[in-house]
Amino acid sequence: MTATGPCAAPGVVDVVALGESMVTFLPTRPGRLADVPSFDRGIGGAESNVACVLAAAGHTARWVGSVGADGFGDHLVEAIGAYGVDVSAVRRDPARPTGVYFRTAGDRATDAHEVAYYRAGSAASAMAVDNVDPAAVRAGRVLHLSGITAALSAGCLRLLRALTAPAAGRPLVSFDVNHRPGLWRDADGARVLLDLARGADLVFVGEDEAEAAWGLTGGPGAVRELLPEPATLVVKQGAAGATVFAREASGRPGPVTEPTPRVDVVAPVGAGDAFAAGFLSGTLRGLPPRARLRHGHLWAAAALTVPGDLAVPPSRDHADRLAALDGDAWGRLRLGPGWTHAVDRALEEVRTP
Repeated sequence: MTATGPCAAPGVVDVVALGESMVTFLPTRPGRLADVPSFDRGIGGAESNVACVLAAAGHTARWVGSVGADGFGDHLVEAIGAYGVDVSAVRRDPARPTGVYFRTAGDRATDAHEVAYYRAGSAASAMAVDNVDPAAVRAGRVLHLSGITAALSAGCLRLLRALTAPAAGRPLVSFDVNHRPGLWRDADGARVLLDLARGADLVFVGEDEAEAAWGLTGGPGAVRELLPEPATLVVKQGAAGATVFAREASGRPGPVTEPTPRVDVVAPVGAGDAFAAGFLSGTLRGLPPRARLRHGHLWAAAALTVPGDLAVPPSRDHADRLAALDGDAWGRLRLGPGWTHAVDRALEEVRTP
């Protein structure tokens, strides 16, 4: 049984994102999980987050995943579909539950938080080559994957290996390393992620992830030396910005680094998925590497200036105007809550000496 969405699989879309989405329970007040009396329900999942943000920006997007035939599965399909994402290829598994997790308010990339996952044996962990619709998965200009899926089960890993293997007519494969040590049961996780990244066309990885997973300490250049295969490699450097290595048709493969604008952070969650979505949007539009990085930063800033994981990105016109700023004006840019609705004011401020 599949859920219906705004368009029917396997119609061609801009981006197909495959992976697990879970129901997220967010605390209604700060404190330990043991002390928080109630939670607000949301949705969470690296790949579905990317699909939701791209759909909100006007791209066509499909999420492919598996959820239980339960109320939480209903909620995920309905909530993700409400963003305009095609959910017609989502599998409903009557034998396994939908994954859920609880987290405290804090940065999940640091120890300043608690997260309790209930995903073992989830419907998504049973995804495999023989139960995912290949036509729905490959009918996109871009197929977006992440290393999280590979860690869920042996079947999920085989699925990702099949999707990143060379194949005639495959879409551009985007892979976000998303190194989560807690998901891997053995030391092979880092090697697996490296192998999958080498099979992708476009790879996102944090400089900190590269150090933790592969022991690299030489900056973006060292990551490129380890990963020469992807045509495009994006190394995220936190507050320092991001560097892209791209083999363009012009034959100029040199790296491009773009700093992150100053952001008044409301909640430090969701930025990585939003950055990937912004960069993919620029890729789909054929923008040059520097503009793709700036759109990634702007979409990440939209996520950082709202309380939850997902934020509607700035309109294309507004983002294009900010991305076109000269280097000095971009360096003066400061984005705070509500900035996506006040871009004219932001432009006036940075253009005033």
